[in-house]
Amino acid sequence: MIGFVGYGVSLVLFVLGLRHLGAARTGAYFATAPFIGALVAIAWLGEPVTLQLVVAGLLMAVGLYLHLAEAHEHEHMHEAFEHEHRHTHDAHHQHAHMPGDPAGEPHTHRHRHMPLVHKHPHYPDLHHRHGHRHAGAH
Repeated sequence: MIGFVGYGVSLVLFVLGLRHLGAARTGAYFATAPFIGALVAIAWLGEPVTLQLVVAGLLMAVGLYLHLAEAHEHEHMHEAFEHEHRHTHDAHHQHAHMPGDPAGEPHTHRHRHMPLVHKHPHYPDLHHRHGHRHAGAH
């Protein structure tokens, strides 16, 4: 059971994170696992709280906060591309359905994204892998 949860479920969540959050964010979130383990060890096993553990936990908390509080908004362009994944019809998924495509939302089917230029808060994910024109873009 420990192997199933600790390795199996964790690996599935990691792959889903890569797909939806991107490599950097997924790595940052999964890097918190040792600290969650440390908290469990303290709470359930009575392990001692050391200065090193407290400092490491604070640094991890700061890093996680910086990822969660990131405000990244600018005009950007999405190139045309085709793929398949679970989605709802948001600003990035305005497409026609073919006969046989599933009804209701969310749903999964192969679809084509048309070029789109717009501005909204975002972070690198499946639909936001773009370069920046100058160093000052946020």
